[in-house]
Amino acid sequence: MALADQTFGFYIPTVSLMGVGCSKETGAQAKALGATKLLIVTDAGLSKMGVADKIKAQLEEAGLQAVIFDGAEPNPTDKNVHDGVKVYQDSKCDGIVSLGGGSSHDCAKGVGLVIGNGGTIRDFEGVNKSTKPMPPFLAINTTAGTASEMTRFCIITNTDTHVKMAIVDWRCTPNIAINDPVLMVGKPAPLTAATGMDALTHAVEAYVSTIATPITDACAIQAIKLIAEYLQPAVANGDNLEARDKMAYAEYLAGMAFNNASLGYVHSMAHQLGGFYNLPHGVCNAILLPAVCEFNAIACPKRFADIAVALGEDISGLAPIDAAQKGIDAIRKLSKSIGIPAGLKELNVKEEDLKIMAENAKKDACQLTNPRKASLEQVIGIFKVAM
Repeated sequence: MALADQTFGFYIPTVSLMGVGCSKETGAQAKALGATKLLIVTDAGLSKMGVADKIKAQLEEAGLQAVIFDGAEPNPTDKNVHDGVKVYQDSKCDGIVSLGGGSSHDCAKGVGLVIGNGGTIRDFEGVNKSTKPMPPFLAINTTAGTASEMTRFCIITNTDTHVKMAIVDWRCTPNIAINDPVLMVGKPAPLTAATGMDALTHAVEAYVSTIATPITDACAIQAIKLIAEYLQPAVANGDNLEARDKMAYAEYLAGMAFNNASLGYVHSMAHQLGGFYNLPHGVCNAILLPAVCEFNAIACPKRFADIAVALGEDISGLAPIDAAQKGIDAIRKLSKSIGIPAGLKELNVKEEDLKIMAENAKKDACQLTNPRKASLEQVIGIFKVAM
C-alpha cells in the first residue's frame, strides 16, 4: 500500500489526571460524567485492603451512589465479566469506575461493552466490533504496567478455549484515566517488576511496530528512558514516591504508544501463556521480550539501536545490528536485576503445549503489526529460545 493511502489514528482518554494525590478528584470527575450510581469494578485484594471503600466514600461525598464488584481475577475471564454485568444490572447502575491494574480495567471494559451493546463478551473479540457507546467510565490505576486505564485494548480469557481474547475497540477507551502514584506505593517488589517490564514491552513493541508514527515513537522512546532510570529504584523501595511517579508516567507514555501503534509477537505469545497456564502477564512478556527482539532485529536494526540508546547503552562505532544486540542484552540484564525468572521452564511451561500456543499466537490480533513475519515453526522456535 502506498504511504499516501494510509490513515493513522490516535486514541487516548478525554481526560487524564497524573501526579501525587490526583485520585482525590475521583468524585468530582465521576459527577462530571453525568453518572448517578456507579459500579466499582476491582479485585478481591484491593477490596480487602479497603481501597475500594475509600473510592466509594469519595463518590458518595460527591453526592453519588456506588456498588463494589470485586470479582475481577488476574487474567479476567468471560465469567468475571458477566458476573459484573449482573451486579450492574441488578443494582441499576448507570456508570462504571475501574480500580486496580489491568485485570480490573479489562474486566470493567468487558462489563461496559456488554451493557452498552448486549450479547456476550465473546461477541467483541477482534477490532471495533461494538456499535454503541459504553456507559460513563472512569479508570483509577494502581499499578505501573498495563496502561489499560487509558487504552482501547481489552483482554479477556475465554473459559471454554482457555485463549485470551484480544478486543481492540475505540469505544472501550475510558472517558477519564487517573494515575495517582500514592495508590502505587507499597506494592510488592515482584508485582512492581512484572508490571514495569510489561510497560517496557509495550514501548519496545510499539517502537518497532509496522504502523509506528512520529507521535508514537516519541511516547515509546521517552517511556523506555524513564523505565531504564526508575524501574530498579521502584522495585528496590516500594515507598519511593519519585520512582513511583516516574513509572506512572512511563507506563502511560508506553500506553499512548501501543494504543495507537499496536504491539507484536511478544504479546500475541504471552496471551497464550496467560490463557493456558494463568501466568502473570508482565512476567511472560519480560521472558519473551528478548527472544522476540532477537528474532525481529534484522527487520529494523536501526530501530533496535535507538532502543539501546534509550536504555542507556553506548553504541558508538557499532553497526546497527550489533547495537541492536547490545540493547537486547540490556533488557535481559534489567530483567535479571529485578528478579524476573530466566525462562519459561521456571513457570512450568511444557514443551508439548508450544505448538498449539504458537498456532493461537498466529491468530492473535497483536501479531499483525510485528515487524518480521513468522512461520508457525519460527514462533515455536521463539518459545523454545525463551524456555
